Amino acid sequence: APYLRLSVDETAVQSVTRGLVGDTSFAVLPNIPPRVTFVLTLFFQTICLVRLFFRPTWETFVGAVTLCGYASFLFGWHVHEKAILLIIIPFSLLALKDRRYLGAFRPLAVAGHVSLFPLLFTAQEFPIKSVYTIFWLVLFLLTFDQLAPASTQPRVFLLDRFSLAYIAIAIPLIAYCSLVHALIFGQKRDFYKQKKFTCTITGHSGLSFFDALDSEMEGSREVNSLFPDALREPVLRKVQFSTISRIDELVNHVFEEFKHDFFPGEQVTALVGDGQKLEGTVREKAKFPELRRPDGSLQRKAFARYFVKLAEPSCDEALLDGVHLIRERKVFTKQMLRSFLKNTLIREAWSGAPWIVKERVAKDYRIPTEVPSELQYGARSAATKERVATKHAGAGDTFFDYLASQPRLPELKPAKGQKTKISLQEVAKFRQEKVLQYDQALANGQGPTFAASHFMPPQFQMPYANHLHQFSTFQPVATTMNPPRHAAQVAPPPKYPIDDLDVPPRANGVHRPDLKFFSDDTPSGTRRTQTSNGIQMKSVGLLLEVWNTLNVHAEIFKLDSFTFDDFVEAMQFSSNEIECELLVEAHCAVLKLLVNEEGQVQVALPAMFEVDEEEDDGTSADDSTLSTPIPDVKVRASGRTTRSSLAKSEIVPAEEPTPAPEHQQKAHRAAEMIIDYGWVERIKARDFQDGGWQAVMVGLLYQVSLNNRQKEKCEQILAKLAPINMEATQETARQQYIHLDVNLRIVALEVVCMLAVQTKTMRDYLMQSSEDMTEHRNARTDWQRKKKAFVEELRELDDQRKILLPDNMPASPVPDVAEVADVSMYTVEDTEDAGGATDDAEDDALSGRSLRRGTDRALDRKRKRDQDSVRKEKERKEKAEAAKASKQSAQFKKLLKDIEKKKDAIKECEDKISELNIDLRETDCHRTRVLGRDRFFNRYYWFERNGMPFAGVPSGSNMENEYANGRIWVQGPDDLEREGFLDLSDAAMNEYIERHGMTPQKREKVEEGPTRLYDAGQWGYYDDPDTLDVLIGWLDDRGKREKDLRKELQNWRETIVELMHKMTAQLAEKEEKKAEGEEQATRVSTRHKTYINLDATKHSCLAYRNMTAIEQLGHLHSEQPRPRPKKATKKALESKIPTGKAGKPLTRQGTRYGRH
Repeated sequence: APYLRLSVDETAVQSVTRGLVGDTSFAVLPNIPPRVTFVLTLFFQTICLVRLFFRPTWETFVGAVTLCGYASFLFGWHVHEKAILLIIIPFSLLALKDRRYLGAFRPLAVAGHVSLFPLLFTAQEFPIKSVYTIFWLVLFLLTFDQLAPASTQPRVFLLDRFSLAYIAIAIPLIAYCSLVHALIFGQKRDFYKQKKFTCTITGHSGLSFFDALDSEMEGSREVNSLFPDALREPVLRKVQFSTISRIDELVNHVFEEFKHDFFPGEQVTALVGDGQKLEGTVREKAKFPELRRPDGSLQRKAFARYFVKLAEPSCDEALLDGVHLIRERKVFTKQMLRSFLKNTLIREAWSGAPWIVKERVAKDYRIPTEVPSELQYGARSAATKERVATKHAGAGDTFFDYLASQPRLPELKPAKGQKTKISLQEVAKFRQEKVLQYDQALANGQGPTFAASHFMPPQFQMPYANHLHQFSTFQPVATTMNPPRHAAQVAPPPKYPIDDLDVPPRANGVHRPDLKFFSDDTPSGTRRTQTSNGIQMKSVGLLLEVWNTLNVHAEIFKLDSFTFDDFVEAMQFSSNEIECELLVEAHCAVLKLLVNEEGQVQVALPAMFEVDEEEDDGTSADDSTLSTPIPDVKVRASGRTTRSSLAKSEIVPAEEPTPAPEHQQKAHRAAEMIIDYGWVERIKARDFQDGGWQAVMVGLLYQVSLNNRQKEKCEQILAKLAPINMEATQETARQQYIHLDVNLRIVALEVVCMLAVQTKTMRDYLMQSSEDMTEHRNARTDWQRKKKAFVEELRELDDQRKILLPDNMPASPVPDVAEVADVSMYTVEDTEDAGGATDDAEDDALSGRSLRRGTDRALDRKRKRDQDSVRKEKERKEKAEAAKASKQSAQFKKLLKDIEKKKDAIKECEDKISELNIDLRETDCHRTRVLGRDRFFNRYYWFERNGMPFAGVPSGSNMENEYANGRIWVQGPDDLEREGFLDLSDAAMNEYIERHGMTPQKREKVEEGPTRLYDAGQWGYYDDPDTLDVLIGWLDDRGKREKDLRKELQNWRETIVELMHKMTAQLAEKEEKKAEGEEQATRVSTRHKTYINLDATKHSCLAYRNMTAIEQLGHLHSEQPRPRPKKATKKALESKIPTGKAGKPLTRQGTRYGRH
């Protein structure tokens, strides 16, 4: 299609149709509507029917039937492959009448029968259908050829010859594809089609053989076109017969060696003296070796110089060293080198095999391919066997054999051109250690008897002496001395992190901080000291699962988020007068997801047989069966058997003469409760009020109980909701659910929640979430790319700022000379004038008349004149300096403004990236992510980590709580992990005890303390920040699992601690309100109303309001859909008063109900 420039529908390419009516999707072909197919089918059928109408003969009728079937097959909107039989069967009758029809019947029969092969798709049926088809075609076509008479009218049609060739080729082709191909090739081609191959050039995996081959060919062509020709031969000669096993290490080794090494003919970039970069070609290379002084010190490093012919416009030659030459960035990279080596090298499949250049490449560059004898498999294998034999050989009877059998450091060869010099102290130390080891062996009774002989490794031989014995350099060791205290050779320390159970235990007596338990029973068998809540340990995991499902997928359930504590309180709440909206909405929201508004069940359930009701004028059916074991009920012959009569007859089992067998006795009356009004019809009508949703739960659990895996727990719940000794009505279900044990409530809600997550709506929601996460990731990548570009631009601007900064530095504050002179004048000279003036004033006073404060005014005027002159001089200087540096200062100010803009842009990018990270975390709702596991495989969960906001939906009724769960939950180890890693076999247990001095079980008991978890069905939690810090300190980052867990806890610690504080504060406030409510709450009952003080209530779960359902649906899930005259305000909805079972408001001393 792309080559024909036809548009392709990408959504149709990705979709997979299932053969359902209406489920069609074409990528290139147009989608034909049903009306067009109907018109075409009717038009072509009318043609043959008109002829049949005018010539109603047998031949015309059979032909019309054939053509009508052919028209339906060609132009029908939804046609199955077996519909070809509608044409073949009547056409076979025509083929026997006239040989002209036989020519068209042959290819139709062959193609039609082969098209039926997909109906029998199993491997066992394939030989049967193939042999049968071939046998039928050969037999019937030969028979038809003999029986069909020749036509009286000659028919010359060229395509008849092609039909014969089609049949002649089709029959052998069917036999070959069905039998011969499988016998010859077996499963080879199927293996080649499996996506298990990897492209050796690009490293892409998950490809079929043919795709990998095409990828390698394409990659090989790309590498050959890009890799420099001048580098190929030196690189190949360098790696020929290399024994570096890993390709990554080989690439790094070659890259580092050739990074600053260039060869004639290679295109390079030359850095000339003035800093200019010019393109050029290496014309000649001269290498200079390193030089060393007589004492072995390095005098000059090895280097190379190159004659480089520069490109236009200069066309000169330059003599440069490797420092002033660089390659193009994309020409010589590790990725390109890796692809080139993979494309040109091969290696045999044994450990230590050398790399060998491929034969065709070696011929092109004349590289020898004969492997040296020491690198061949036989020589390497013999050397390995010799080393093993030497290692396992025992010590001989001589001192030489004893020393030779001792492990020692590898003999390192000195560098070329430098002699190894060993000091006398090192030689003496070596000899002393060897003799001490030998004396210790003698003390233990293991030493041999020997004759005096001398042994010294070559690297410790003296360069200037060749004496036989030189033991005089140390004191002889007495035979009565104690064994020497020298360090025995130990294994190298492990490279951490390792497996957590292999980490040596710490003998500091510190154990894991004690866990808290939410259930009444604890793993140790004791009951917790807190107030009892009636929840068992086996229900804690289910409770967390249900709460997490409803909060993570609150958008699809149309539920406001709620805290875990409110949910637990709602599951425990029971009252005949008040309905807990949280409890009711949780059930109704989940139930509505199972059945849509058209009454279609959205999840696969066990089949349930309906009660057959056959009524005649005087008789009725004798048998009525349900899908649960219900005893046979005898009905009086005078009445008619209906659902109601059957139910009435079952209500009074005491009237039966004999009880039913034990295996058929009923445990509940769930079947009778839904016999007249099924749970599917009730959900379709959204009839949940006055015990409606409880009746739906009974019907749904009843049908789920037909599954043997769910039967036991469902039967236990149904025995409570529809007991055998009570009437089978929805009021019974409502009353029984009020008094139902909280653990059974949890199990019931968990069953329906797990059904809800299997619906198509939930699957579509998860697929949409995956697409949203992909969009968020792409957007985050774009913002990160923008940030990187802004950071680079900011760095360049900052470099410019540093250059301009010295010329724009503010001047140091220097005291003004004029001001200092002014002060000195005022303090000295003006004082004398003031003194003279005072004397004159005194003389004037004596003479009679004087001016008040005249002297002060004169001083002020003089000081002002001086200040004005100084200020004007200063302004004149500033204007001169400003005029001088105006141009440079303007440039600097503009640069500072640009820097601030870049900083703002980077800040915006960081804000967007942070926002997208939050969106990614909240959209990641496919699974609950575990924080990690500790050394004993306990799993740690923080449920706020993904799929939900930290504090619930901001606009929901939970926004004042500001937390969702506020705990770190710990789940015990799985049975498979315990069996494989904690409960070891006898041999592994003994080895573990030898290494660590205790069994894994004892270590678990010591390091976990008194609060241990034994299996995955047991849960504990931490809700205190101090305890969380102790837990982080207890984790050992030398182990792999605890290192990852510790990292996660440290990354999220600040948020976890904040939520823990909020959870603790909210629970403390609720406890205070409960205490106040118990003291202040009063209840007064009258004949018509019940008044309740809503502010003094002690149940915080009653404050929950499902604002999401009201805003999106206009009503609660438990209410019937109704038109809204106008949108209600949030304030009015929050002040809504709870209703009782009759739908009447409950008002008593207040209008508020709990905290909002």
